[in-house]
Amino acid sequence: MRYISTRGQAPALNFEDVLLAGLATDGGLYVPENLPRFTQEEIASWAGLPYHELAFRVMRPFVTGSIPDADFKKILEETYGVFSHNAIAPLRQLNGNEWVMELFHGPTLAFKDFALQLLGRLLDYVLQKRGERVVIVGATSGDTGSAAIEGCKHCENVDIFILHPHNRVSEVQRRQMTTIFGDNIHNIAIEGNFDDCQEMVKASFADQSFLKGTRLVAVNSINWARIMAQIVYYFHAALQLGGPARSVSFSVPTGNFGDIFAGYLARNMGLPINQLIVATNRNDILHRFMSGNQYVKETLHATLSPSMDIMVSSNFERLLFDLHGRNGAAIAGLMDSFRQGGGFSVEPERWTEARKLFDSLAVDDAQTCETIAEVFEQSGELLDPHTAIGVRAARECRRSLDIPMVILGTAHPVKFPEAVEKAGVGKALELPAHLSDLFERDERCTVLPNDLKAVQAFVSQHGNRGKPL
Repeated sequence: MRYISTRGQAPALNFEDVLLAGLATDGGLYVPENLPRFTQEEIASWAGLPYHELAFRVMRPFVTGSIPDADFKKILEETYGVFSHNAIAPLRQLNGNEWVMELFHGPTLAFKDFALQLLGRLLDYVLQKRGERVVIVGATSGDTGSAAIEGCKHCENVDIFILHPHNRVSEVQRRQMTTIFGDNIHNIAIEGNFDDCQEMVKASFADQSFLKGTRLVAVNSINWARIMAQIVYYFHAALQLGGPARSVSFSVPTGNFGDIFAGYLARNMGLPINQLIVATNRNDILHRFMSGNQYVKETLHATLSPSMDIMVSSNFERLLFDLHGRNGAAIAGLMDSFRQGGGFSVEPERWTEARKLFDSLAVDDAQTCETIAEVFEQSGELLDPHTAIGVRAARECRRSLDIPMVILGTAHPVKFPEAVEKAGVGKALELPAHLSDLFERDERCTVLPNDLKAVQAFVSQHGNRGKPL
């Protein structure tokens, strides 16, 4: 399997090199040169497989030539062996044909564990084989950071620096990052918003001279391995609900477009998906594109669903690449327009093509709380605010009641007590046993100004397990 850049000017790479590259040298994102496609009979034969075995079937084509089958199987078994539910991603019925897929049974109680538990093990495998050491610099709006630290904390050849917006993540999210200690773990609170953090990561990839020869690796969803791992649970859900003999629809809470792009890929790989709903909060750049062909950057607002407080959706470039016939020059031009002018529209026929599959809705904080309360009253299920946005979008945008609708349950509600409290549900939230003492643990974090040079100097000074790079 070879991977190419969405901007067309970077060399094609194999899986191992893409895992370590993150962004392409031309600023683009890597995608498979040719997407594997499965027959309906092949997909049907996977019904009843344990999750790690299904994951092997779905992801094997992406790593062919880089990881032997036996090694990959072992990595996957270890990855999903740390999840607390035997089904790994259980489906919970809300009503007749509406389901929540619970993606929060991993160590950090969020869907990011599906990819980042795998990413840590893949990095360990590849770096040990190569005898290399790398630095991870990642940005988080809440959940990626803790999942990345949890997934990579035992990696012998990795130093990890996670940037989060100061005072803009929930206390549980923050503590899940800042209470994990290690010589190779560094939490940085940036006096800015998530987009500022993400921009620093991208700028650091563009010019890595501050690392003095060490390689930078991405844990954000610009890293192809993140997307690859998320494709699997779309197949998992569909197989539980009668697929591939019947179509399934999905509503996906998303800010960076990675999770829903994985669903788009699952469909292109042969899974019958009828509809994909982009569920966003007040920071609605994706909704404005899907509903009106306007991809325009606006002011970022803090909300009760902080993991979606994002105004520049990195992975959207991967969809644009397909919509433009995989024309890298066209994408480079669009991204230049966005950087210089803050927005763009695409040709009407390309936008119409996207609308054949995608619908969208933006949900504000008041509507989010209403939905949490409504679902709790109807079914006794308590949703986190991001999942509630997914439910609201599913109910308002659904094209057919006859087709099962799966909402991606992206996080455990205990991570967002403010939203649950504002919803007036009145149910006591208890942390799972492995996190029961979270609020008593010591924290370690460094607050830095919204300044790229200050961040890069910190990374340079504290890398290599506490020794300057």
